[in-house]
Amino acid sequence: MKYLLLFALLGVVWWIWSKRTAADQADSSPRPAKDPEKMVNCAQCGVYLPESDSIADGGRAYCCEAHRAAGPAAGR
Repeated sequence: MKYLLLFALLGVVWWIWSKRTAADQADSSPRPAKDPEKMVNCAQCGVYLPESDSIADGGRAYCCEAHRAAGPAAGR
C-alpha cells in the first residue's frame, strides 16, 4: 500500500512539474520584430548609422561630437 501512495505522489509531482514547464515555454514565444530604422550617413566621414544614434546639426547628421564640431567634409 505504501508503494501505491508513493507512486501516486510521484505522479502528482511529475504532472505539476510538466504543467509548469509547458506554461513557461508558452510565455517565451518570440516577440514581433521592431520596424526597421532609417539609416543616415555622417556628413564628415560618410559612415552610415541609425538615425537615433546620430547627432543632428543644421539638417546634417554626424556620427560623433568631434565630427559635428569639425563640420561637413569639403567634398560633400
